[in-house]
Amino acid sequence: MNLTKKILIALVLGIIVGIGLTFSSSDVFSAVDTYVLNPVGQIFLNLIMMIVVPIVFVSIVLGTAGLGDPSKLGKIGIQTVSFYLVTTAVALVIGLGVGFLLEPGKAGTFNVENVTYEEQAAPPIMDTLVQIIPENPIEAMSTGNMLQIIAFAIFIGVSLAVLGEKTSGIRSLFEQANEILIFLVNAVMKTAPYGAFALIASAIGDTGLDALGSMFMYMLAVIVALILHGAITYSLAIKGLGKASPLKFYKSFFPAMSVAFSTSSSSATLPVSMKLAQEQLGVKKSISSFVQPLGATINMDGTAIMQAVATVFIAQVYAEPLGLSQLLMVVLTATLASIGTAGVPGVGLIMLSMVLKQVGLPVDGIALIIGVDRLLDMLRTSLNITGDAACAYIISESDKKNSKQKAQQSAL
Repeated sequence: MNLTKKILIALVLGIIVGIGLTFSSSDVFSAVDTYVLNPVGQIFLNLIMMIVVPIVFVSIVLGTAGLGDPSKLGKIGIQTVSFYLVTTAVALVIGLGVGFLLEPGKAGTFNVENVTYEEQAAPPIMDTLVQIIPENPIEAMSTGNMLQIIAFAIFIGVSLAVLGEKTSGIRSLFEQANEILIFLVNAVMKTAPYGAFALIASAIGDTGLDALGSMFMYMLAVIVALILHGAITYSLAIKGLGKASPLKFYKSFFPAMSVAFSTSSSSATLPVSMKLAQEQLGVKKSISSFVQPLGATINMDGTAIMQAVATVFIAQVYAEPLGLSQLLMVVLTATLASIGTAGVPGVGLIMLSMVLKQVGLPVDGIALIIGVDRLLDMLRTSLNITGDAACAYIISESDKKNSKQKAQQSAL
């Protein structure tokens, strides 16, 4: 049985066990979660997180050095950020449309008298941009600051490309380190079914059926919007720009989507998603190494959908109508905030509070969705990393086509 089937079976069993635990007493769930589910899930997460920073750093250094011409890196960077911003804006429009269509927060359904939420402040966007350059690269690696790690790795990679043969020994060392890390990824992935089972069972058991029942329409609206974005936006991009079959793409990339689903972390899934993009989808290593880590940090289409649906949901709960100018403000604010708040813990809810304040809705309404946010986070993380891979695939195919045309012109 291949790994994909094992993970799929583990997820189904985890959902069944999680639902079963919701019918048990809190003491039973607490014991099972404390002594079985949480340790197994945490060990799996630790195994993956152990190699995230090294593999991102090493692969970006090699990828940047492999591009050769620094101007090519700038071109790929512009293409990547443009793709992410456009798809984020489309995701927000889809989320708003589904929210208005399904009306998950119909007035009178929820009691909001005692609803409170402690707001977290987002850093100013200029601070985020300035802090991309690390004062201390070692500290950036120890704290897992992805934007700073990416920036430092790009500087090293460009230096290797410019210096060429003078640094061939260092480049060889990075290549050997990459081989070690790929071996570790393969080894860790053998534990993925057990980690996926434990994490999903724990998440569902902790949420409880009461929360799932009361928030059913909100959850349905988010799930429908996520599916539409993946089935329409990404599929059209893969088919139209990448000239490939979306079904084949999703089938090849499914193991990474399932790991993202169980871990709820784009960063934790990076080693797996990069491996599959390069080996199964044929994405050039130099492009995958740059585009996917950057996407794991700033590309948040799934989170954008959650914000759009949640904004409409909260507006309906509080019976506050949203005008066209407010809807446009939601799209603009959330699109820009997806980059401005990159790398901040709990980024989805921080971005949502920014959006709500911008359109004059009560930030306390966020408290209504927190109970089921963990489960929805699993789904939107799967969508986020799929968007990263789709972007990498499209840019890689375009680069291959350009390289082929240049080779043909040189031969003439």
